[in-house]
Amino acid sequence: MTHSVSDAPLWTPDALRTATGGTLHGVPKPIGGASIDTRSLQPGDLFFAIRGEARDGHDFVRDALSRGAGAAVVADERAGDFAGAGAVLAVSGPGDDPVLDAMRALGLAARARTRAGIVAVTGSVGKTGTKEALRHVLSAQGRTHASIASYNNHWGVPLTLARMPADAAYGVFEIGMNHAREIVPLAAMVRPDIALVTTVEPVHIEHFASLSAIADAKGEIFSGLRPGGTAILNRDNPSFSRLLAHAQASKAGRVVTFGEHPDADVRALRIVLRPDLSVVDATVMGIPVTYQLGTPGRHTAMNSLGVMAVVHALGADLALAALSLAALRPPVGRGERTALRIGEGEAFLVDESYNANPASIRAALATLSAIETGPRSRRIAVLGDMLELGAAGETHHRDLAAAVETAGVDLVFTAGPLMRHLFEALPLSRRGTCAATSGELLDPILATLRAGDAVMVKGSNSIRMGRIVEALKARYANPGQADPVQAIAR
Repeated sequence: MTHSVSDAPLWTPDALRTATGGTLHGVPKPIGGASIDTRSLQPGDLFFAIRGEARDGHDFVRDALSRGAGAAVVADERAGDFAGAGAVLAVSGPGDDPVLDAMRALGLAARARTRAGIVAVTGSVGKTGTKEALRHVLSAQGRTHASIASYNNHWGVPLTLARMPADAAYGVFEIGMNHAREIVPLAAMVRPDIALVTTVEPVHIEHFASLSAIADAKGEIFSGLRPGGTAILNRDNPSFSRLLAHAQASKAGRVVTFGEHPDADVRALRIVLRPDLSVVDATVMGIPVTYQLGTPGRHTAMNSLGVMAVVHALGADLALAALSLAALRPPVGRGERTALRIGEGEAFLVDESYNANPASIRAALATLSAIETGPRSRRIAVLGDMLELGAAGETHHRDLAAAVETAGVDLVFTAGPLMRHLFEALPLSRRGTCAATSGELLDPILATLRAGDAVMVKGSNSIRMGRIVEALKARYANPGQADPVQAIAR
């Protein structure tokens, strides 16, 4: 969570009233952040009692105030329920949730007051990793505010805006979608100076008629560009032409491309892939740049080109950005690596458990294939169902068998009814265990894993593959090992 580090509060009482049109009851504590969740609330946060799918935030207002919230934003008709509990900002509005409307209004006020260079990132795969890479490299050059986790939807984007300090030099916003026209209002709030699309793949295809329709939905991000802004596109992606049309129809002043294509403005001339990192030789708008990337995999190397395109478009320091990328590490659930102590030896865990689609699983398998293992060691893939693939779901799962073969994966464990189609397409020698749920895989994996193995875990969030990662860490994690990749290599 980003909090203001200056002496000035993030929001003053007058600014809150002006932005939201609300009425303050009581005197708020200095506001240093914003929250919608009491579990992660920090003292001084402004708590928004929004209505979720299952719970009403008003049920947690007293708890938030007792935990030190600076104030709580509540619906006007509920303000009396919290008399004496602490300061509340009572809001009203024509929408179904006036508190969410107030959070949007505060986000718009934050966008209006900032002079930061604002970047918006979307894409079927890699948007969170790219957002984190931008946070990492830009933080070395100025105060940088960015979305936490995957706060990229109708509440995550305005919450991230509302948290943005007035003196930020850069703002990086992830924008996601499951359906057409979801990105348009979010891009209109963020109003980016630079908008980047990492790639277009058959993700959420259940909700779209075609891959072209997904490209159109991703292209919506350019609708929010400020006049003269920069659109950044993956030149290698098959949907490039369609995205280019959206960019050219927007207010963009220029279009910048990245990839290995000869015509790319930010072009990879050579990518050297190693088990624990990558080395990229590139040209950025004609400027030669060589850098080491602290995250492995061709997909992250390609997205790093998009990062460099953003750095150049912002007018930031390319050389410093290149140096910063060497210290980049994968986020939790998106390639984080952990050494596991098993007996007198070690195994190697790759946590890719945050969500899955055909493209990201192929990328994760390719990364697993690059991990060096000993002569008796194995590469093990633990895969959960990929969701929202519609009628083609069975085919998409079955077709992963070729990627498993190419990656040289020795054993595959699967969870969920769709992944059964992959399991049955594999030769008997590669079959570990096929289970209905991730929980049923725990014992077979624990019984199978041995020193020297490399195991990668991935699946859609609702399949809960993360609990396999948690179980492996709980039993085998080796906190004293600083470099698990080198441990495996030895």
